[in-house]
Order: sequence, then C-alpha cells, then structure tokens
Amino acid sequence: MDDNGLENSRELTFFAEKDGERLDVFCARACSETRSYMQRVVASGNVYVNERTEKSNYRLKKGDNIRIMMPEPEKSEVEPQNIPLEVLYQDDDIAVIDKPKGMVVHPAPGNPDRTLVNAIMYHVRDLSGIGGEMRPGIVHRIDKMTSGLIVIAKNDKAHRSLSEQFKRHTAKRTYLAIVEGNIKEDEGTVDAPVGRHPVDRKRMAVVGGGRSAVTHWRVLERFGRYTLIEASLETGRTHQIRVHMAHIKHPLAGDTVYGASKPKLNLDGQALHAIKLELIHPGTGRKVEFTSDLPDYFAAVLSHLRSLKQ
Repeated sequence: MDDNGLENSRELTFFAEKDGERLDVFCARACSETRSYMQRVVASGNVYVNERTEKSNYRLKKGDNIRIMMPEPEKSEVEPQNIPLEVLYQDDDIAVIDKPKGMVVHPAPGNPDRTLVNAIMYHVRDLSGIGGEMRPGIVHRIDKMTSGLIVIAKNDKAHRSLSEQFKRHTAKRTYLAIVEGNIKEDEGTVDAPVGRHPVDRKRMAVVGGGRSAVTHWRVLERFGRYTLIEASLETGRTHQIRVHMAHIKHPLAGDTVYGASKPKLNLDGQALHAIKLELIHPGTGRKVEFTSDLPDYFAAVLSHLRSLKQ
C-alpha cells in the first residue's frame, strides 16, 4: 500500500473528541477497520493530522483534524464456500443474515475458512470487498457461539452509513438470553465499563479504565435456577452481555468463559440469540426492523426448562 494510488482512494475527515487517543486506534474505530490495517494506511502517509503526517503512536489532542485517504476496497480474496446460510433479506444495499451458532464471522488465525464471510461470498449477490479483503461487508460482529442477526453492507455508501449507525449506537440490537439464577427484579440496567481482562487477555472484564458499556435487560420468564431475559445494547463492546450479566452474578447458561467451568443444560456455548435488529436503511433512509425465529437449540432448552416447572 502506498500513496501512488491516491486517485483510487476516498477522503474521510474526522475531529478528535478527546485527548490522548492513539492515532491508529482512532482511525480503526472511525473507519470500522482493524488496527493493523489502519497502521498500514498511516505508515503509507495517507493519514494527516492538522495537515501533517504522523506515526501510528501519535497521541491526538481534542479538536485535531484527522484526514484519511482510504484506499478503495480491494477485490476480496476470500474463497466463496457453499455453506448452508439463511439470508433473511437482501437488496442492492444490504443483506441480513441469520447466523447459526458455532460459525465464526470472518477468517482469522485458527479459523481460515468455513466462516460467515466465506458463506456470504457464495450466497450474497454482488458483494464488494468493502470493509477489507478479509471482512467484505462486515460492519458488526457476534460471537462464534452466539446465533442470530447480522447485517452486511453491499456497497461503500451502505458500509459508511451502517458503520456510523453502529458507532453512534443508533442501530438497535435485541437479544434473548438464558442466564443462571433466579433474577428477582423484573428489569434493570448494567452501566459498567468493559475492557481487556488484566490477567487473561483473551477475556473481557468490567474494568475501571474500560470503554463505556450499557446493557438494559428485562425478565421474560423464570425457571427457578434459570431466567429468560431480553437484553438490549446501548453500546456494542466485545462480549458485553456476557460480561455484564456475569458481573451481576447471573452469567449466561452454557458460558464456560464467564460462568460455570462445565457446560450446563447440555449447551455448547452460551444461550444467546440476536433476535431483533433495527436500523436506518442506507438506501431509502427509512427505519427497518428484522426479527429472527428462535433456533432449535434455544427452543429445546426452553422446552426442557418449562417441562421442569410442570
């Protein structure tokens, strides 16, 4: 990547909202790209702070003008794979996928293929490389062992619009979860910052220096030792619902990372399903809402818990 290709780039302009954030971190967040990718863009001399090039570790000051010359998306080199995939909706701008439990969203070390990206490259028509060649169309993620709705951008305009909606938390995501314990309150809010665990860097935790995170929840059904809840996010931090519910002593059933060390209810991974997604359609400007049916694994656990109540 070098600045010889600026005629094939698009210009993005931002202003720093606070002091002290690294340039590469800011750019990755603002552009919904990986930090390593944005470090390459910075190193190529295509990022300007107050019209001067800076290094990735430059600390921004509030009010700094950041101008990014983003290379146009490269043609994706991810191999399309004919993996079963439920495409709930698609048009020229977006596609809405009902991701099955156990599927990784995009290729990464340890999961080089058979990911959601490999599947959408096969099933979704006219998908561009927007978002980076390993993440075409991806503007948000859900965990491997979480099922449910994910929206895909099919062009540059849609990618910018959706990325901005998720950045500003105007896209609404609603989840169903089965948690351990009998929650006595009918509803509540967890407002606690989430960041990397101080010891285990593969986990997240509620930490003082973490990023702001807010989860609203309400009880739908109680089963004695378990509770079915609906959770909605004001923010979208990694593992947010899992971390927040564990923080209030009600970890998700089946979550061996933040809850019991052994799976419960014969679950393989957490009982968490992204059931509803609300956003502004990037093409029409109208609010749209998508819902997902309960997957078989989730319905089976609920049926089992209800049978125990009788």
